[in-house]
Amino acid sequence: MVGQPAMTDTPPILSGLSELADDYDAFILDLWGVLHDGVRAYPEAVECMRRLKAGGKTLLVLSNAPRQTVHVARTMERLGLDGDLYHHLMSSGEDTWRHLRDRPNDWYRELGRRMYHLGPERDANMQEGLDVTRVEDIQFAEFLLNTGPVSAKIDLDALEPLLRQAADRELPMVCANPDLVVMRGGERELCAGAVARRYEELDGEVRYHGKPHRGIYDTCFDILGDPDPARVLAVGDTLRTDIAGANAVGIDSVLITGGIHGEELKVHMGETPQPGDLADLYAREAQQPTAAMAAFRW
Repeated sequence: MVGQPAMTDTPPILSGLSELADDYDAFILDLWGVLHDGVRAYPEAVECMRRLKAGGKTLLVLSNAPRQTVHVARTMERLGLDGDLYHHLMSSGEDTWRHLRDRPNDWYRELGRRMYHLGPERDANMQEGLDVTRVEDIQFAEFLLNTGPVSAKIDLDALEPLLRQAADRELPMVCANPDLVVMRGGERELCAGAVARRYEELDGEVRYHGKPHRGIYDTCFDILGDPDPARVLAVGDTLRTDIAGANAVGIDSVLITGGIHGEELKVHMGETPQPGDLADLYAREAQQPTAAMAAFRW
């Protein structure tokens, strides 16, 4: 096993996952920035998944998409990631939906039923099967479901009046995607996590679902049959979510450097960054992986 490095160590930069695949039985794979770019699947990633599965490894795709897994799977298939490439799929949206359905603790039981959806209309199906009523006027809401900005063209300034109004009413927010930004075909788009962070700055209360929060990993370990953490590897492109989450639950991780951090590392997908640039990034984020790779490839 490569082993989790201390912050004083320099994680190795691997040429491909074949260098350490034998050390693990189960792989928790990020979706966006690892397996696809929002437009199409990465061919090398598809081949790597095939190699891992053929080698008897268990693959769980874990996405911070603010949608249920049935909808995430359809998007994956459209991008070229068929269901036969992996064994399990979990999303932050699915975890959110289950909590809103089951109301497993006092915080959720006290939410109320009148929901204001802050997010694009494509995520409106998050309310299907839930005992909630969607309201269009925030004055009548009992809580906010945050799946992100209404469109890619909306910025935080445009949402400020709404967030202030909600904060003044002390409405709790359920955030279905902790990501701050995502890369779609090389362009950055704001995500629900950025909206939630601003809401917290306004003293709003937020409950997060997805990476890096522990709850989603507990769900994944249940799905995987409670494996030995030392035999589980997480792969992701974001230090703040993928790598921080893996570190928090004590599993090894690989950072894909050509994803969300590509711009600050001055690389495109598949290009190896300078070790010094990586070290600076790790220091800024106060997180580092077990190893790094330029792309998810064998």
